[in-house]
Amino acid sequence: MRDILPEESEGMSRIEDAAKQCLHSFGYSELRLPLIESTALFERGVGDGTDIVEKEMFNIDSRDGEPLSLRPEGTAGCVRAAIQHGLAFNRISRLWYRGPMFRYERPQKGRYRQFEQIGAEAFGIAKPALDAELIDINHQLFARLGVDEHMKLRINTIGSFAERRTYVEALRAHLESNRDALDADSLRRLERSPLRILDSKHSETRAVIANAPKIEDFLDADSMHHFEQVLEHLQSLGIGFEIDPYLVRGLDYYTHTVFEFETKQLGAQGAVSAGGRYDGLVEGLGGRAAPGAGFAIGIDRLLLLCQSVNTEQASPRSSLLYCVATDEDSLKAMMSIGNQLRKDLAGVPVVVDTQGGKLGTQMRRADREGARWTIIAGESERAEGVLTLKPMREVGEQSRLKYDALVLRLLEAHGGLS
Repeated sequence: MRDILPEESEGMSRIEDAAKQCLHSFGYSELRLPLIESTALFERGVGDGTDIVEKEMFNIDSRDGEPLSLRPEGTAGCVRAAIQHGLAFNRISRLWYRGPMFRYERPQKGRYRQFEQIGAEAFGIAKPALDAELIDINHQLFARLGVDEHMKLRINTIGSFAERRTYVEALRAHLESNRDALDADSLRRLERSPLRILDSKHSETRAVIANAPKIEDFLDADSMHHFEQVLEHLQSLGIGFEIDPYLVRGLDYYTHTVFEFETKQLGAQGAVSAGGRYDGLVEGLGGRAAPGAGFAIGIDRLLLLCQSVNTEQASPRSSLLYCVATDEDSLKAMMSIGNQLRKDLAGVPVVVDTQGGKLGTQMRRADREGARWTIIAGESERAEGVLTLKPMREVGEQSRLKYDALVLRLLEAHGGLS
């Protein structure tokens, strides 16, 4: 696990704020979930044959003997909460959540044992328009962050539980007949989760998969119609996609639509968001039958993407104002001026140098902080009722301005600071 330093946490906050605004605009309400749940919840919800449950969960021995786990993903906990508090049936609920998830994986860039996610789940809607809405939320968020052109949407359908069960048997038979060509991981998955073999990157296994049965051949007319309607909605929304017959997702609860947004900017860790429909999960976790669908976005990877394409996420403090004073009386005045600036320039960080010292020393601190502008107050400024505004990362000369003119100058600069 890792520390998230200020440069990253500020970028994450911007992503989370954009996501909150986007989800709110679609009518989703925030739900805050516990970090620790019963291990049985994830075994039943995610699937006890999945890599997450078999190898990747952080398990805890509680004092009363009940097995507990740090949450490896958010959907199971959200469904549990929806059942417990009556949010999943006889109503339409649109919920979202955020926070850390935990998986015991080998850490590498873009993949951490504690990682940040934003997820959304919707209950009570069986129509394909919901599947398209969830994809559209992702698309709208990526557009807000300026990374939509670097994303590719892959989408597939895996049908109902019954159809998938029939397909899995046919797939398992094909793989069994070619087991000598399968890699070690695929052989391990063959009995309990053969669908996961479709994700294999092993070259010989890929050759076996290329000749495997296709799930579309096992779907009935209703399942195909649902998927076709999803695609038509996406086309009407202007969202491009690629149908990937091998996309199945690694969790047992999915049915019908599954999707994934990926980018080529991050190398092997290209999946940024993923989700789909899970119409049987509420009932499977003990609730009354209710349709559901959702997605989760990896904030760590999305931040890396924002930084790699040089969006504003790469320099989150570019609007910083740094205020310095050359004597104690000016510092007292500057503390009050700083508070007024925070009101008049809402959302812009304003730092008052409370350490003091020579002007040159304070200016060097302002530069190290990445200040866009420095505001200076001293005896001469107090005598004239003005402040000195010095551009640090702007073209132009420093000027002496009265307070109102200074605020107007900052607001006008490049369309504002925020």
